[in-house]
Parts: sequence; structure tokens; C-alpha cells
Amino acid sequence: MSRPHHAMSAPVKQAFHIEEIFPSIDCGRFAVKRIVGETVEVWADIYRDGHDVVAADLIWRREPESDWQRTAMIYHGNDRWVGSFVPEKTGRYSYAIEAWTDEFATWRHGFEQKRKANVATELDAMEGASLLTRALSGGQEATAKIARACETFLQSGKCEILLADDLKKAMAEGQERTDLTRSKPLTLVVDRPKARCSSWYEVVPRSQSPQPGQHGTWNDCINRLPDIQAMGFDVIYLTPIHPIGRTNRKGRNNSLKAGDGDPGSFYAIGSHEGGHDAIHPQLGSLNEFRRFVAACAAAGMEVALDFAIQCSPDHPWLKQHPKWFKRRPDGSMKYAENPPKKYEDIVNVDFESDDAEGLCRALRDVVLFWVSQGVKIFRVDNPHTKPFRFWEWLIKEVQARDPDVLFLSEAFTRPKVMKGLAKLGFTQSYTYFTWRTERWEIEQYVNELAGYPEREFFRPNFFVSTPDILPFHLQSGEPWMFKTRLALAATLSSNYGIYNGFELLEHEPIPGREEYFNSEKYELKSRDWDKPGNIKPYVTQINRIRRENPALQQTSAIRFLPVEDSSVIAYVKHSADQTNVVVTVIALTGGFREFWLPLGDVQVRLGHGDLKPVTALENLKSGPTSPVAYGGMRLWIDPIHDPVLIFRCLG
Repeated sequence: MSRPHHAMSAPVKQAFHIEEIFPSIDCGRFAVKRIVGETVEVWADIYRDGHDVVAADLIWRREPESDWQRTAMIYHGNDRWVGSFVPEKTGRYSYAIEAWTDEFATWRHGFEQKRKANVATELDAMEGASLLTRALSGGQEATAKIARACETFLQSGKCEILLADDLKKAMAEGQERTDLTRSKPLTLVVDRPKARCSSWYEVVPRSQSPQPGQHGTWNDCINRLPDIQAMGFDVIYLTPIHPIGRTNRKGRNNSLKAGDGDPGSFYAIGSHEGGHDAIHPQLGSLNEFRRFVAACAAAGMEVALDFAIQCSPDHPWLKQHPKWFKRRPDGSMKYAENPPKKYEDIVNVDFESDDAEGLCRALRDVVLFWVSQGVKIFRVDNPHTKPFRFWEWLIKEVQARDPDVLFLSEAFTRPKVMKGLAKLGFTQSYTYFTWRTERWEIEQYVNELAGYPEREFFRPNFFVSTPDILPFHLQSGEPWMFKTRLALAATLSSNYGIYNGFELLEHEPIPGREEYFNSEKYELKSRDWDKPGNIKPYVTQINRIRRENPALQQTSAIRFLPVEDSSVIAYVKHSADQTNVVVTVIALTGGFREFWLPLGDVQVRLGHGDLKPVTALENLKSGPTSPVAYGGMRLWIDPIHDPVLIFRCLG
């Protein structure tokens, strides 16, 4: 018995293959990130069957706009094409690639080959002219040019008319694209420049009073601004400013029982005085907070608020929305834990509750409330402990209303989770820099962050310390180590931060732990901000050098130099146009070091000219210029005097 024949439909016309699109994150699942005004360069492999001439456009549009803008892609070789565009506004964009057969260019190429071989006929020329009669899709100028060429050819019969370059260009625009193929659209998020380059100064507002034991106010914070501005910071990050609960309030050094006058942890958010959209009454009113925000702006700085999704047992939401919180089988409230750590003064919201949608909207509205008060930057506490789908939704919701809002992810967790949060939309991310001390691990880590695809979505923010973390290498209080860590953070990454008190070399730990003794998370702190031995002039100098050198205002264009001494790390960074090239050399250990700095193939662009080998180095800290000889320079560092050298390359 013979087998039945299955009918097969006729094959459709072969579509183009558009592959290996760069940049693209997880096949387009997540957005690529860029800065407004920065060129977006897109590459792709584009091919089809046969020998016909291929044409391609890069198309893009800003959401929610419907009209696509386009630019022709250029053939680079081996079926690789490239195009670029410059987004002029912040926001969310879509981009894609269109490819089609350029029939007129295909005819033109074949006709020219036939002419060279002396086999071209009048019929071949008429085939080209017939293509002109079908070109009706272009603009007015192209259509007019095609019509004139067609008429002139029919009158004269001169085939040179069909081979004119201006006609080829007009036909590329005006002919039908019968086999047009469009790639899957990809997503681009365009942020303002602060997303790529910022210097953060973390402040505990209640500790800004000049009077020991007195709670700080917004006026006290305003009075601190000239000092912070003088050091060169442009983001003032405030730990939580909300009312603090009294139930299970923590005492000094995280003790379970608070003493009289203990202010409690500012992360135990909420009391009868309000929740996440309220201000601790001892700090001042909302109007005074607005005055603080305005004073920061006048000083060239922005305010970043801590967004911590956790509540004191006294938070108004527990009474207003009891469904938003989990309870134990006996009906009691479960306090927060991160075993073995316990947070008896905090309860967590329940994203799996019956009213999870209402909870999410309320949290979004908290962020939008502070945006309406002039805050455009949020440092998000422990985002990895909240549902990922929530962050993707919230960030899109907020940025759809104001694309200038930035989010910093404070997630010290597994590497893939940290990167996953960045893919979901976080503008910047905390990193493992705090614990990278050996040269090999610093180089390895920074190369990872500066490589593909991480550089397309992960913007690192290198904090040297935080209220929660006093790393072991700072606990000796040696000034040279504080300077080394500051310079590493500020020159390796274009986003970095310090916690107030770092400039005073604060370093007293809880024995055996990476935590501050007498932490101001649990008590008011009073400081002499001009304390003898402070490194404020050094911080000021490093921030000035960052401001003056575009090479240091980005993270990805970095290359480490092979200094033979493993106790010295050296690297070169350059601006996008390579007119600004900076070499940084830092001692990682104490003791005098002498070494050879190999510059080899390091180059710099002079004006709009070609790249030239480096001929001299200008010391950006002390001023003198020294010539480069034999491909490098012999240097020495005395960390006790200064562990850091920073040079501008001259050609």
C-alpha cells in the first residue's frame, strides 16, 4: 500500500536574515542603556540568497511616538552592517533594522559589468528605465529627479543618464521595497548624564547638628552644604528621613532595648506621625525639606532619597491595610529576619497578599510623591529581597511620567542577581568593589563590568564604605589607605560615593566585624567636620580632576597597564573622542615603590586629527610635565606622602 502524499504549500519569497544584532541584551528581552546625546551604534549581520544588492536602514522611535526615524546602514564587510543615531531626549526608545533588495542598484551593477564586457544591449537599458516608472514611494524631490531622468533617457537613449549617482540615490529612496524585512524591535533607555557620572556624599540628616546630642534639622543640613559642595560632590544621598517607630525600638549598637532619648534606627520607618510619605518631625516640615532641595540645586547638587520598603510595627499601613502584612499562625506580626540577623523593630510587606496590587500602587505613589517634591534620584534598599516583576513595573511606571528619575540598586548579593536587577531597569548598581583589594581581583572585576554585555546595562557605583559596612582594610585608620580607596573608586568608576565621616578617617569597628562601633544608625552623632587629620583637601582634589577630565566620566573605556610590581595598579581611560586620555597609578600596599610604567601603544588624539603616540605626561595633581621615553616612564610612589599619581597624556 502506497503512502499518501502530503500537500506542501509553495515556498514563499525568501526573507532576509537579520542576525547578531549589537547591542542587544538577552535577545532583546531587556533594554540597552545610553545617555542623551550619546551615539547609539548598531551592528548586525544581514544577508539573503542570491547576488542581488542588499540595502538596510536603522530605524528608531521614542515611546510613545508612532513615527519611525531612519538612517541608512553602511556595509562593513562579511555581511556585517553598521548604523547609528543620537537620541536627543531622555526616555524609552525602540530600534530595529529593515533590509530589502535594492532592485535598481542590482540592475545598475549588472549593467555596468555587461558594459565592461561589451555585451550590454538596448534591452538591458530599457529594463533599468522600466524600474524608474515604478518608483513612486519616495519624497517629492526624489520623485521629481526620477521622472526627469526617465524622460531624458526616453528622449535621448543615453544609458549614462541611468548610471548617474544622484539617480541611484533617488531610486534608493523611491523604489518599492517588495521584500522588506524588519527585525524584532529592541529597547533602549536613554538617561540624563547624571546616570553615567556622579559623585555621592551619604548624609545622616539627624546627625548634622553642630550641638552634641541635639537632633539635626533641615536648617542644619543646609548649613552643611557649602562644605559638601566645596569637596566637589554633586549628589547628596539622605538616609531615611521618615518618622521612626517606637515598638521594639533599637538602642545604641543595635541593642534590643532603647534607652531614654535613643532615636532608634531610621530604617524602622513609620509611626503615628506618618509613614513613607512623611518627614520625621524633629527634622522639620515638608516646606523646609523643599527649601533644602532648592538649596542643593542652587549649589549644583541633587538630593537622593533612600527608598526602603520596610515598616516599623507602628507604621500607619498596619492599621489602614492589614492585608499588606504577613502574620504568624497565632495572628502575631512576624518581624524581619536575615538569619542569623534579626530586625525586631521592622516588619516586611507581603507582595503575595490578596491586595498586592494596592500595595504596589501605594509604593509607586510614594516615589511619585517625592518626585513631586523635587527629588529625582532614589537609592533603593535591598531590592533583591522584593519581587523582580515589581521593580520592572515600578521603574517603568515612574519613568513614563518623568524619564529623568534615576534608581540606584543597593543589592549586595549574588552577581547574577545584581546584574538581573540592572537589566530590569535600575540605573546604577552597588558593587563588590568594597571588598576588592588585590590587584588581580580589581582588574578582573572591572574588566568584567566594562566588558560586553555588562557595559550595556550595568552602571556600577563604587562606594568606599556605607553606614552598614566598615571594610577591614579601613579599620586601621591609615590615611594612605583611605586615599587609595577613594582614588580607586573615583577613577575606576564614573559613579562613586562616600559615607559622611570617611573624610575624617572614621574607622572604629565592632571587634571582628565589618561594622562601625557606636554606629549612627542607632544614635545621634556629632562631628567636628574640620577635625585635624581630615582628608577633605584630598577628596576635593580628586573630584576636581574627575570634573576636568571626560576620560574619568565613564567606566567602560579602560585598559590596565602591565606594571611588574603587583602592589601597584595602573590603568588608562579615554574619552569617547580620545582627545582626553588619563593614566592613573595607585599603590595598593604601604611602603615605597619604584617601578616602570609601560605606555607602549597608548595614544591620544590631537584636536580633530589622527591618533598620536603619547610623548609626555602632565601630572594632574602637582602640575609638572615629564617626557615619555622608550615607551614608558620610571616612577616612584611613597604611599605615606601620597599613594596616587594621575596623569593627562600629551601627544
